[in-house]
Amino acid sequence: MQKSYSKSKLVRRSRVFRGSLGLWRPRLVFWTGALAIGVTSVGFAWMADFAQETFHHATMAGEWTFLLPLLVTPLGFIACAWLAITYFPNSQGSGIPQAIAARHLNDNEDRSRLLSLKVAFGKIALTTLGLFTGASIGREGPTVQVGASFMLAAARFGGMAQARGLILAGSAAGIAAAFNTPLAGIVFAIEEMSRAYESRANGIVLTAVILSGLAALGLAGSYHYFGSTSAIPVSVRDWALVPVCGIGGGALGAVFSGLALHLGIRIRRWAQPAPVKRMVLFAGACGLGVAFIGVISGGTTFGTSYEQARGALAGEPTSMIFFIEKFLASFLSMISGIPGGIFAPSLSIGAGFGSTIGQVMGTSVALGAVLGMAGYFAGVVQAPMTAFVIIIEMTGNDHAILPIMAVSMIGYVTSRLLSPEPLYHGLSRNFIAAAIRARRADHRHGEEREPR
Repeated sequence: MQKSYSKSKLVRRSRVFRGSLGLWRPRLVFWTGALAIGVTSVGFAWMADFAQETFHHATMAGEWTFLLPLLVTPLGFIACAWLAITYFPNSQGSGIPQAIAARHLNDNEDRSRLLSLKVAFGKIALTTLGLFTGASIGREGPTVQVGASFMLAAARFGGMAQARGLILAGSAAGIAAAFNTPLAGIVFAIEEMSRAYESRANGIVLTAVILSGLAALGLAGSYHYFGSTSAIPVSVRDWALVPVCGIGGGALGAVFSGLALHLGIRIRRWAQPAPVKRMVLFAGACGLGVAFIGVISGGTTFGTSYEQARGALAGEPTSMIFFIEKFLASFLSMISGIPGGIFAPSLSIGAGFGSTIGQVMGTSVALGAVLGMAGYFAGVVQAPMTAFVIIIEMTGNDHAILPIMAVSMIGYVTSRLLSPEPLYHGLSRNFIAAAIRARRADHRHGEEREPR
């Protein structure tokens, strides 16, 4: 009797243990995924910085090495485009449109075409290769796709059903870890990724941002991405920068996003008869253009142009036409189809634009750079809350909240009037359509292989 009672008690305990393990497994997988995003973001940042520094030193090593990009950069663009099309499809561009598209898809197989560990690996490798050869791209947008891919993989492994919420959480964690801006990561998830507040996902977004941020903080320490600045408007002339940077930056951002969407359609139609061959050749031509602009600018437009933006925020004027050169180099890099983001290059363009406006108006260059960043970035992505929060966190300038907020809003409204469709959401439709076409093609091939 006693033996039978002990056996039944043991069975009940084992059932309780299995039940608790079933409850805790998804949480452990989710937490591990969030920590992995933070660790990967820091590793990605180190690789990207090393690639840029290597390219810079190689092109500045001797008397004629400044001409090296005319050969290396086009070849790098060709290699990146070919590898992306052939081995890592859907790794092209920023990566944010793919994450947005995956949230709109209902089929898990369709989502996996856009977000997977293979795509994440290709994204990191090819973005690093692009920076190694002088492309005017950034790593922050790609980190969003990497983070979303990690979380979608965690959802499958942990048996979690909240795929859309986890993609949102992974995207937010990617931005937070890439820039060391936890608040901006949360705002980006709400404003740009979902375009609405989702109360059901707020817990997992916050948890993912906290865990990825802690992992990044442990490896890289606490820092402001562009250093610290305390520039604030103190005179009427300084305050005049607010409408000028808002309207000018918003209009310039609208030109970038509008042209990217319009020319993107034309380029895809042109490449349709032979997509691999034509897109690879087109990428090479874009790479040659980027190299030519970089040589003319003295190398300032290669990579993210982080040093130029940081210098402008410290009050060191950029070249009067730096923002035009950087705009063209970034635009060519984007439409080429190689993997790489526009976040950091956009901030550099905005800083250069604001620096030029500050010089022309005879006012603070540092203040102009901060406000130019806000106006242009809000104009490109059409996400004013993300713009002012991310710039405040990256510069540590919490004394100029109202001017930065005002410029972001003016830039957003100006861009919206000139180019009504947001860039990332416009691009996401292409990936949604491509994923659906690929599924239908696989279905047709499967039917053809079935015996009749």
